[in-house]
Amino acid sequence: MDVYQEAVGYLTSQHVPAVVQTETEVMEEDVFQEEADSCPLSPLHPQSVDFPDTPTLSSPEEMLDRRLMVLKRIVESEEVYLRELEALLMPMKALRASAGTSKPVLSNQQVQTVFYQVPEISDMHQSFFSGLKERLSAHCRSEPGPGEDGQMSYTGFELVVGDLFLKMVNQLGLYGGFIGNYEEAVQVVRKCTQSDPRFRTLAQSMMSNIGSDKTRTKYTFEALLYKPLDRVTKTTLVLLDLLKTTPETHQDFALLQEALRLSRSFLSGVNESSQSKRGVTLSHGMRRKLMRDGFVVDASEGERHMRHLFLYTDLLLCTRFKHATRGKQDQYRFGWFLPLAGLKLRWVADQHRPPDAQLRLHTIRTKMHLLCQQLRQHAQGSKGLAFAARSRKKLEQVELMLLTHSPAYTLELHSPSGKSHTLLLSSLYELEEWREAIHKLTTDNIETVPPDLLTLTSACVKLRMTQQPPLHSTNAAVEDEMCLCGTLSVAVHSACGLQQPASVYVCVEVDGYEFYDKQATTHSSIHSLNPHWDQELEFQVDAAQELRLLCVSQADGKNDTVLGKTSVKLESKTLNERWRRQTLHLGQVDVTVSLKFSPHPLEPPSATAPLHPVFCVPIEIVTQQEGVMVPHVVRCCAEEVERRGLAEVGIYRISGSSCDINTLKSVFNSNLRDAVTRLRRAEVNVVSGVLKLYFRELPEPLFPADKFQSLARSLEIQDVDSRLVSLFSVLHSCPAPNRNTFLFVLHHLQRVSERQDTNKMTLMNLATIFGPSLLRLPVAELGHIGSSMDISVEVVLQVQVVFCYLQCNNLPEAQTSLPHDTDSEDETTHM
Repeated sequence: MDVYQEAVGYLTSQHVPAVVQTETEVMEEDVFQEEADSCPLSPLHPQSVDFPDTPTLSSPEEMLDRRLMVLKRIVESEEVYLRELEALLMPMKALRASAGTSKPVLSNQQVQTVFYQVPEISDMHQSFFSGLKERLSAHCRSEPGPGEDGQMSYTGFELVVGDLFLKMVNQLGLYGGFIGNYEEAVQVVRKCTQSDPRFRTLAQSMMSNIGSDKTRTKYTFEALLYKPLDRVTKTTLVLLDLLKTTPETHQDFALLQEALRLSRSFLSGVNESSQSKRGVTLSHGMRRKLMRDGFVVDASEGERHMRHLFLYTDLLLCTRFKHATRGKQDQYRFGWFLPLAGLKLRWVADQHRPPDAQLRLHTIRTKMHLLCQQLRQHAQGSKGLAFAARSRKKLEQVELMLLTHSPAYTLELHSPSGKSHTLLLSSLYELEEWREAIHKLTTDNIETVPPDLLTLTSACVKLRMTQQPPLHSTNAAVEDEMCLCGTLSVAVHSACGLQQPASVYVCVEVDGYEFYDKQATTHSSIHSLNPHWDQELEFQVDAAQELRLLCVSQADGKNDTVLGKTSVKLESKTLNERWRRQTLHLGQVDVTVSLKFSPHPLEPPSATAPLHPVFCVPIEIVTQQEGVMVPHVVRCCAEEVERRGLAEVGIYRISGSSCDINTLKSVFNSNLRDAVTRLRRAEVNVVSGVLKLYFRELPEPLFPADKFQSLARSLEIQDVDSRLVSLFSVLHSCPAPNRNTFLFVLHHLQRVSERQDTNKMTLMNLATIFGPSLLRLPVAELGHIGSSMDISVEVVLQVQVVFCYLQCNNLPEAQTSLPHDTDSEDETTHM
């Protein structure tokens, strides 16, 4: 009789329907589970896919390493359990003392009923814990160091703990008395909780120190009383896990087999017809209810596996989904669970994938694109129907593999007991939905009654709201005329409604097939109540139907915080190649965006994302590929200097580290978001150095070289007003990106000079620094031997031109973004 058959017997005794399997079916299920652990295609029917499986443990050394991890987790679990028993026994002495008074809280008989066999169980586990911890500690001290010649296999075989488990299992009879008395003990607790306010106060606020940081967690009396019942039912599963990682040649193997046999025999012999594990009320009368479920990637064990996650009112349950075979029901296997009481959440975005991971994603995307094209080409005709069915099944499997390996957002879950699990999600929008749902349920730090894991896992089939992973190939028709296929452009302009100044960025996501990246973010704004980006994001979309936006606050050294989110339906009939401007409400924050769409067939995904360098590239090319009038590198550096460099003495005059400047230059050439993040942490003179370097390395000067002689003639005009009119006439003849960037820099330098009493940088000082970078003679004139202008005169003219512009008190405003004209008035979308 194995673990599964025990579970079936137990569920049947509790009037819970269960699918009874034959021994052959169980063997097939075990084989399937091994495949599920090594290949992310387990939620679908097995099918041959040209990708390597994840290797499984095979050598004795690997098994022993895994065995050591299992033993360490058992020690950690035992330590937590002992603290819970200690919390349960803490009031026993006082209650016994009060039983002899005129106003007892509980009578002697009631005290004996409530705490029956609990002290003996605590002593048994304390002895087991002490022995196991001592042997593990001795083993860890005796393991060979990195430079020693000892062999792990030898030290692993030397660690013998089977006798400890066998001794503990031989004392499981103590739990027999506890289980038989449990229902009566619960009735006493419930009755006294209702009738005696003194006991009610005690029963609802029992405390225990849980975890290495000794976090104090609040329990109900009934929750603590349930702990031994929950613990004994896991004994067989713990022994089975340990036995799987113990080589057959190990001295412990036979001992653990015997302990497992005795444990199974004990559980089979317990009177499971009692109702002790059914209908347990949670703290304060709350009933356990499913709040949310969905498929996520579990990376808790170092490998990625698709799992079905269930969020109940008091816990998170992670399960392994087994797709139904013919004539059978879908089934779930228990993975892990975490109580919500005291649960801490932290999310981070993994911006950098290693080259091998990028190559793997490209291979999967290319195969998925090919299958999708084949499906569309052969969907017609009688022969096409059979081919389409096979292609669609393969497409589902490859998309599921992509869904397993593409997630870049990490959600870390940390329990007060010290247990942690890591979930991976592809969408920040979905991650925020999970985070919000969990956060709403973790506000009350009261430990609830532990679940009956077998019953709860079995009930997932009926309770689930999500039937399958979010595969676009199964959730949407491939040929849906309402979906978008082509290039979707999203221009993010500005936001308002922030409660306090913040550095904010906007994350944009689209759905559909993930042949290309479906997510992009703006750069982070400067600290402001009304951030501006005017940044254009471009997506190659196939079968897209929805656009999602999130406004995220970025704080130095702290987790990013989502300020608001919303979604927008994408309809081909309302989008065209002209910009459509609208304001979206993301909770308290309003974000103004423009959308346009150009339909066209998509090319196969490229192996690497196209890089758009900004340094040493003509400014008209940079502004065109960014969809702006002023390059982002210019705006970001200037805004960062204004945020924290206006009081810096010698700003722009004192040079930063050339190594740090070149590092930032490289990052700007490859990843704008990462560059802005690093800019926030860089020394301010490094930031100013990046801006100066950008202008110096322009192939053509910011002020076109063919305008240099016109500027020189303008300087000869004696009348100040006429001179300015002539200078601005020359400026307005420049291309729009050059003109607006030049004006943007002038306004920035004027603001720097306003703090000259502190930073010592006058307008003349700034003109001296920037003049040679912004203006240059034509190359032909520089190389002409008979040129009448020597280098000293050229520098003087460069400085004088910039100085004259800087002295103007009514400079025209710079246009930082391209005009996004629309066919109609602006729209406001309420979400």
